[in-house]
Amino acid sequence: MSKRSILDNELLQITLDRLCQQLIENHDQFEESVILAIQPRGVIVGERIKSILEKSLKKKVSFGHLDVTFHRDDFRRKEAPLKANATIVPFIIEDKRVILVDDVLYTGRTVRAALDAMIAFGRPKDVELLALVDRKFGRDLPIEAQYVGKEVICLESEHVQVDLHEANKGEDKIWLVTNNDKK
Repeated sequence: MSKRSILDNELLQITLDRLCQQLIENHDQFEESVILAIQPRGVIVGERIKSILEKSLKKKVSFGHLDVTFHRDDFRRKEAPLKANATIVPFIIEDKRVILVDDVLYTGRTVRAALDAMIAFGRPKDVELLALVDRKFGRDLPIEAQYVGKEVICLESEHVQVDLHEANKGEDKIWLVTNNDKK
């Protein structure tokens, strides 16, 4: 297995700041906008986005965690039972502009599941997707992020590994990991 760094700590912070500026340009003061972070890894990215936005706007931004476990089209195909994460949506999304946040966009299936899960909280005015990393050329569904931190073109044998301090207590770094095992 080999790893190649695609975003280090400094570039990640610059990327998050840029994404927040784009959000402010399109959502102004967030009066009609809310952020829903997709469990589990999108929550860390979402918390960081929320923190930067609140510092810039000098006000609270509506933020929730959305679990998609039982909305996935593959949850019955797993050998072991899946463990759900918490869904925390302390607001109604009816007629709100929703920004879904996830760490990596690949096939689009997680986002499709998030759209299904989100409907339990109302019908949004519109939905946008923010992905920290967009793996191009691997979509199963026609889903596209409006806000992208980094686009990565990679092989099917490669995957994106997002290491964030909150999850691993180490340094922030995003890797492109290649499995060199030949079968």
